[in-house]
Amino acid sequence: MTKTMPRVLISDKLSATAVQIFKDRGLDVDFQPDLGKDKDKLAAIIGNYEGLAIRSATKVTEKIIAAAGNLKVIGRAGIGVDNVDIAAATQKGIIVMNTPFGNSITTAEHAIAMMFAVARQLPEANASTQAGKWEKSKFMGVELTAKTLGVIGCGNIGSIAADRGIGLKMRVIAFDPFLSPERAMELGVEKVELDELLKRADFITLHTPLTDKTRNIINADAIAKMKKGVRIINCARGGLIDEDALAAGLKSGQVGGAGIDVFATEPAKDSVLFDLPNVVCTPHLGASTTEAQENVAIQVAEQMSDYLLKGAVTNALNMPSISAEEAPRLTPFVKLAELLGSFAGQLTETGISGIRLEYEGDVAEMNVRALTAAALTGVLQPQLQTVNMVSAPAIAKERGIRVEEVRRAQEGVYENYIRLTVITERQERSVAGTVFADGKPRIIQIKGINMEAELKPRMLYVTNNDKPGFIGKIGTVLGEAGVNIAHMQFGRDSEGGNAIALVAIDQEVSKAAMATINALENVQQVKPLNFTL
Repeated sequence: MTKTMPRVLISDKLSATAVQIFKDRGLDVDFQPDLGKDKDKLAAIIGNYEGLAIRSATKVTEKIIAAAGNLKVIGRAGIGVDNVDIAAATQKGIIVMNTPFGNSITTAEHAIAMMFAVARQLPEANASTQAGKWEKSKFMGVELTAKTLGVIGCGNIGSIAADRGIGLKMRVIAFDPFLSPERAMELGVEKVELDELLKRADFITLHTPLTDKTRNIINADAIAKMKKGVRIINCARGGLIDEDALAAGLKSGQVGGAGIDVFATEPAKDSVLFDLPNVVCTPHLGASTTEAQENVAIQVAEQMSDYLLKGAVTNALNMPSISAEEAPRLTPFVKLAELLGSFAGQLTETGISGIRLEYEGDVAEMNVRALTAAALTGVLQPQLQTVNMVSAPAIAKERGIRVEEVRRAQEGVYENYIRLTVITERQERSVAGTVFADGKPRIIQIKGINMEAELKPRMLYVTNNDKPGFIGKIGTVLGEAGVNIAHMQFGRDSEGGNAIALVAIDQEVSKAAMATINALENVQQVKPLNFTL
């Protein structure tokens, strides 16, 4: 009996090479490049396919996923998955893959091209010349050679941009909380704090994801710290720059020029940056080269084929590499590892040089590779929100973070536990946890202080000197701020020594209440934490 091969629907424009890869691998491929624009027709036929390959035109909504009775994998040729309802896909057991590295060179090159265009005022000079003018003296530019290039975000794309800057004989400095000194040395860049980068750079190029911490990283305060005449390039994400502040900086002369490929609202039909002198704007062209489009198309075809034929998972956004047999036993420990990582990641604000994971008891015999990937995801996610269990190990390696795994037999009172230690330039911070019989993860130790606490979606982490009445004062402040305490857990290293409190709360704490708590006598640190349970 002939085995029926999985069927793949391609509903957006994908290269002929990618289509041929599916065919060569023996898959039944249906190439309908304009189908993605017709959501009703897509919903009507999607139930016939195991795989769906898309670009940005196809919107894989909850309705489409509900109709996809046989769908096993969605492959996005490119990075962004805003057009896919990942939560609905996950709930239905559909893997969502993307291709995060296929357009890195193209995007970095676009940033360098924008840098040249701004430095030499090329668009304005071109328009002037083609208008029949000959305004040679009007367009006085600057050289890139010997200038200081500040790279904000030195991951995959940022490191390529840095390398190109070095090739242009620029001095390259970089700000990235996850860039280790060793990795900086390997790249040939000088690692600096953000304020120093702003103060020193002649050109600034952004290559960081858009997160709560990076939103408007270039604002009025940041621009005020920059060199007069600085030139700013953004080919990363709209929202990294406060566009009103940039416009004001350009008008005042504090900013000498800007190259903007991404906008806070896209498509950008109108912007405060339009019509300003020496601003070069492009319509999100960072990934728009024939090579990049070919690369991501080929990559998604190979990834989807590998999964449908072999079960191999690559660059999945919603699934760890765990086999069906080990999943029931491993899943609660995966959650524990991710929560421990998230706990440590939210408390870490300096560059990470290493992460050590210690597995003790029966958990040491499990698939610790998946557990380590989950822990790394938790650590990195506060800074890099799109990181997932598949990409986290590669991102950690790329950023020079040493990952150590230690396995040992049971030695203490707990049958299983995981300890995660984050090593930074300043300190080592550890947190340990276990899974009880009810399957729920518990914190059992923080910074060497024993305590038992169940994590909740909203928590306050408080370190203080162990003095009478301190906890009561926190309760009073929170109560007066209208914040309800669900429960509190405490621990200390000795009487009158260092103490830790984990406070589960039902509402967010206002900035004013946080300031009041921080001002309390004996407070060392107060930090709001958020967990996805």
